[in-house]
Amino acid sequence: MDNSRDSGTADVVVIGGGTGGYSTALRAAALGLDVVLVERDKIGGTCLHRGCIPSKAMLHAAELVDGFAEARERWGVKASLDAVDWSALVATRDDIVTRNHRGVEAHLAHAGVRVVRGSAHLTGQRTVRIEGAREDLAPGAPDQHALGAHNPTTGARPESAPRVRDVAARRGIVLATGSRPRTLPGLQSDGRRVVTSDDALFAPGLPGSVLVLGGGAIGVEYASFHRSMGAEVTLVEAADRIVPLEDADVSRHLTRGLRKRGIDVQAGARLLDAEVLEDGVRARVRTARGETRTVEVERLLVAVGREPVTEGLDLAAAGVGTDARGFVAPADWARLETAVPGVHVVGDLLPPPSLGLAHASFAEGLLVAETLAGVESVPVDYAAVPRVTYSSPQTAAVGLSEAEARAHGHEVDVNIMPLTAVAKGMVHGQGGMVKVVAEAGGGQVLGVHLVGPHVSEMIAESQLIVGWDAYASDVARHVHPHPTLSEAVGEAFLTLAGRGLHQQ
Repeated sequence: MDNSRDSGTADVVVIGGGTGGYSTALRAAALGLDVVLVERDKIGGTCLHRGCIPSKAMLHAAELVDGFAEARERWGVKASLDAVDWSALVATRDDIVTRNHRGVEAHLAHAGVRVVRGSAHLTGQRTVRIEGAREDLAPGAPDQHALGAHNPTTGARPESAPRVRDVAARRGIVLATGSRPRTLPGLQSDGRRVVTSDDALFAPGLPGSVLVLGGGAIGVEYASFHRSMGAEVTLVEAADRIVPLEDADVSRHLTRGLRKRGIDVQAGARLLDAEVLEDGVRARVRTARGETRTVEVERLLVAVGREPVTEGLDLAAAGVGTDARGFVAPADWARLETAVPGVHVVGDLLPPPSLGLAHASFAEGLLVAETLAGVESVPVDYAAVPRVTYSSPQTAAVGLSEAEARAHGHEVDVNIMPLTAVAKGMVHGQGGMVKVVAEAGGGQVLGVHLVGPHVSEMIAESQLIVGWDAYASDVARHVHPHPTLSEAVGEAFLTLAGRGLHQQ
């Protein structure tokens, strides 16, 4: 008998263990389905190991560093920052990531999800081959779910030597292989002088100067972090404003806040060329005014977007195709099902209107799992998914921008409430705003846009406002606590409802 290949079956095979993949697996298992989750790297994917979690841990450290300057300059607290212990900071970050990683693996084990390490590719519409497969049986995982032979008496683990495994999916296959940073020709990451968002946090030490290419959320966050850590930062964005997918007033307020912190924001600019030197990078940048500037920095960070990862999946074997940009577009967005019945897709493989955000991937995973289990599920409302940039100042938004609302044919009423118009905004002293976009004449709220400190924690209320199709008058009758930053949200809606108090 040839033991080099194991065949097996499962209700669902999920390829990719990032946020979209593991959320699909957990929900499907909770609904009683037998699930195989295949991951060639670490469960948790980019978000947990290279993106969301480690970057936000570092940004929290940056916020603490900024606190020293605010204490000294605004509040007369004669505190000084001696130094940043990079190794200690990294150790804390890695501990947070490790504990989250173990937690996710424990959840999967408890749910009975069969986690297989290896590279998977499609061999048919309902079949998958896993190369170099190794099964993980974390404590608590039931042995009867193990792929391959096991000892029913002793409960011994299957032999750990890598092998080829073929798995047939009775109900469906879920594609969740995620994305990677886009690169520019001639600017490949070396992990030291030229880095991407995936390896920027793991480059050695703190640079004294950084050029960030890309003014989307990722680029802005890294620019903010490095500035907090004392670096001279130049931020270059090809579009005419940073965070170009957000409302124009968000871009304006964020630009003002970043420049106030000493970040050189260059929108409408582009990189002409760059030369990697022994001790840094020399780049030429064409500004919005047509001037050519030479910028010499210790590190160049490329944050020009991300691209889907599909190579090696052999999508054609199942009859699945990609669009011109490499995304796997569903034929049915209500089920996130491709044109091939039973093959679904979640996460960064999806084109817009999916957002490439971890929390959107969670929602997509829930939807697909429930669809495969035959449970009625509500399609993801991408307009009601919050978008956050965790810089200083932060931005948070949900729903349509003013320009998008008008482009959709809405006549709108708009109200902008400065955060400094409420007492708690004055306390923080970082400026910012609340902008509400609603249908004219007291109609439905179409979008809410925030800039300022801690607005990432304030956007949940607005998610419900937009998601539940509320009117300004609906919000205005609810009392917000005083003094808080959230009070500015309440005040903005009071004004729109004709009951303005501090804003006339």
